[in-house]
Amino acid sequence: MRSTPSRRATATGALIAAAALLAVGVQTGAATATPGTTTAAAATAGAKHGALAKQLTPSQRAELIRDADATKAATAKELGLGSQEKLVVRDVVQDNDGTTHTRYERTLAGLPVLGGDLVVEASKAGATESVTKASSVSSNTLKAVDTKADVAPAAAEKQALGLARADGSKKTEADRAPRKVIWMAQGKPQLAYETVVGGLQEDGTPNELHVITDATTGAKLYEWQAIENGVGNTEYSGQVTLGTAPSYTLTDTGRGNHKTYNLNHGSSGTGTLFSKTTDVWGDGTAQNAETAAADAHYGAAETWDYYKNVHGRTGIRGDGVGAYSRVHYGNNYVNAFWDDSCFCMTYGDGSGNAHPLTALDVAAHEMTHGVTAATAKLVYSGESGGLNEATSDIMATAVEFYANNPSDPGDYLIGEKIDINGDGTPLRYMDKPSKDGASKDAWYSGIGNVDVHYSSGPANHFFYLLSEGSGAKVINGVSYNSPTSDGLPVTGIGRDKAAAIWFKALTTKFTSTTNYASARTGTLAAAGELYGTTSTEYKAVADAWAGINVGARSDGGTDPGTGTVFESSTPVAIPDHGAAVTSSVNVTGVTGNAPSALKVGVDITHSWRGDLVIDLVAPNGTTYRLKNSSISDSAANVQTTYTVNASAVAANGTWKLKVQDVYSGDTGKINSFKLTF
Repeated sequence: MRSTPSRRATATGALIAAAALLAVGVQTGAATATPGTTTAAAATAGAKHGALAKQLTPSQRAELIRDADATKAATAKELGLGSQEKLVVRDVVQDNDGTTHTRYERTLAGLPVLGGDLVVEASKAGATESVTKASSVSSNTLKAVDTKADVAPAAAEKQALGLARADGSKKTEADRAPRKVIWMAQGKPQLAYETVVGGLQEDGTPNELHVITDATTGAKLYEWQAIENGVGNTEYSGQVTLGTAPSYTLTDTGRGNHKTYNLNHGSSGTGTLFSKTTDVWGDGTAQNAETAAADAHYGAAETWDYYKNVHGRTGIRGDGVGAYSRVHYGNNYVNAFWDDSCFCMTYGDGSGNAHPLTALDVAAHEMTHGVTAATAKLVYSGESGGLNEATSDIMATAVEFYANNPSDPGDYLIGEKIDINGDGTPLRYMDKPSKDGASKDAWYSGIGNVDVHYSSGPANHFFYLLSEGSGAKVINGVSYNSPTSDGLPVTGIGRDKAAAIWFKALTTKFTSTTNYASARTGTLAAAGELYGTTSTEYKAVADAWAGINVGARSDGGTDPGTGTVFESSTPVAIPDHGAAVTSSVNVTGVTGNAPSALKVGVDITHSWRGDLVIDLVAPNGTTYRLKNSSISDSAANVQTTYTVNASAVAANGTWKLKVQDVYSGDTGKINSFKLTF
């Protein structure tokens, strides 16, 4: 059994971490917002038309879901699921060439299987072409799970309430009583309880803490938070056109009837729908309650239009239904959040109630949390949580450029308008995330233990590199200078193509447990379908990931035309939960010590890479840790290039790649490893 470390994330989808503050995004309604410069044609220039998502009407999408539901039993049989396993259709995306991507949840003996979600890709003729699973566990393993609990539900509820109290909740009973589930989001399936506790966290953010308790031992397995045509005179976007109802309410009848409500500093309920006898809203100042509403309403409209016009998705869930917005939440509340349970976005007024968190990129960030919840459903903890947060930042950036608003021009800064730090600096930077003092620029083996708002940094950095490339440049008056972890340059392909690749991966490749390695695999697959596997775009995706220490460069990870490569291609079996094994390379003819940026190319096939501890051992015995084991690292295989500073040891001699499988249940082998001097 893999032990499970505690990981606590702040409210699902908050824009900021508890200390920093901003929450998750959702969908929003419609106003006749002025379209920006980005169009579907611009965003998909050069892409294969057939691989692009078809713009489905809500009724067309509903029909596809009905068709999938009617054939789900046959699909389960084709996939080799057991007699007690059933599929539940959650979402369907169809490409222009008729390829259909159907997203399923799974049940076992009527119990939800958390981490059992999967995506089935079928051709126009109905033939299954690929299956992407959140867990690689076989159905035979799932069949062996005992569904009889040894622990009483009351024990699980007590545990969950105690954990929620640590976050500030004063609840004395669970909002959702413990329910039996099969927990396999981290590998081996086991019977568990899922308990949900509400209330408020210490900073005033609503609490929706999900706690997973082992139904056999009572131990905590996991926990995560689940809280991701009038005239408007806005504070951040100038004077804009808003979609309103004929009766002069902030109801966007053209975008799923999205509504904007005034909580008037309350922290519960819907509040009061903004209404008046004219169709002019706000005066551009925070003192006027309508101003924040105009900003939020406008942000929802632009985000709706972006997803519909560029990616063919009508509404957050693709069903044409608008979410709603709530402004003036709490008092001096320095955050914003998306709550999937109400299908709504909520905004505080900031410190001193002087800076409402209703800027365009904040609204798009929160609404995108809703898109993620309706598609990949990335668990809001560990590496998947960082990717969830990054997805909201990535798409918020795309929306800001799409809107093309002269009062808030597009940039690669997050929250630059809301003055969250009190000194005019933005909340996050995509070109070099570490500039905020907490976010990470590149992936490393322990990043799943970092708060999701900071572990999102590498994916944000990847998107910037893929869009604009590395090095110094000025875009819309903002100076950027983006480094790479391997010191090699990356050439960008343009933001529109980068966003198209990310969105396709999110909606057709990512699952609830996708980590950084799997995100690389998914975006490469999406780029291959859109532009071809020999395209400039495909190679740029590989290079941008390598630029944040995920995987190898498109040319194999070495400086073109430089360096001497020493390689071992003799396969070495890795025993399951056994002793460490090594693959050796004999380095000769190199003068002096090894370089300070020694490239270590690793090619390992393994059914659960999180089991592996990988070290490089120098000729003098000095050991460099390349990868730690991690229960959240659920992808298969290790095919990447690491960089180590080995300048303290002599280059010549026998170097060893040392690999140990520290958990049971999975096997693999070292295919090859190489050193570039």
